[in-house]
Amino acid sequence: MVNSILIVGCLGLFFGIFLTIIYTKFKVEENPLFSKIYTLLPKANCGGCGFAGCSAFAESLIENKTSVDKCVLLDEKSFSEICKLLGITSEKKEKLVARVFCYGGTNAKKKFEYSTLKSCNALNAIFDTNYECIYGCLGLGDCVKVCPVNAISITDKNIAEVNEDKCIGCGKCVEICPKKIIHLIPFSKKVFIACSSNDKGAFVIKICRSGCIGCGKCVKACPQGAIKIENNLAIIDYEKCDNCGKCVEECPRKIIFVSKVMTLA
Repeated sequence: MVNSILIVGCLGLFFGIFLTIIYTKFKVEENPLFSKIYTLLPKANCGGCGFAGCSAFAESLIENKTSVDKCVLLDEKSFSEICKLLGITSEKKEKLVARVFCYGGTNAKKKFEYSTLKSCNALNAIFDTNYECIYGCLGLGDCVKVCPVNAISITDKNIAEVNEDKCIGCGKCVEICPKKIIHLIPFSKKVFIACSSNDKGAFVIKICRSGCIGCGKCVKACPQGAIKIENNLAIIDYEKCDNCGKCVEECPRKIIFVSKVMTLA
């Protein structure tokens, strides 16, 4: 019995020493910068930065494989502190929000009713669209499903709507939208044109009560020269736009908005 106890004890001591040597020899030293950066991250692990979690994001920052502004949940103080730790010049972090550049929904004519797969991407792959306008929101909610903060809903008018107070600007809705009508816009830039159609005005009038007809009245009204007509569609240059709202007043189709919750007519 005594011999057995001694043998087991010696084996335990041997394996303990062996494992200690292996650990000491092969252990990976943690970069002290990692813990400092990780402490400043929100630890939401939302994936909005494109990485599996905040830990992976911190490692990528240290390895210079990504930029600090990829984390949309960072407040200005944490953003600035991380920039200092990385030795980079920080600029003021600006919040981005998603906006849906379509005001169609029930304002647009349908080619047929669709009730099979409840997915925008499925509908787009099979039929392109069930609306006369090939550019509009399909209203089946793929963007709703991927939003990590429940900031998007489909209204009773069958169009996606973003709650900008909740939106974190992660861009997942932008990526999933098959029509590419959701864009990330600086939160401070309030004016936007809710249309993505490149059809000529005469055709737009026939198929949608709220589509841009490329009339150019907004272009003439803008004192900053921030709007242009490109492929039959009015487009805002946000580097020039100062939120004056004069284009909103001039638009005959009433599809230029100062950002707010929209109610479809």
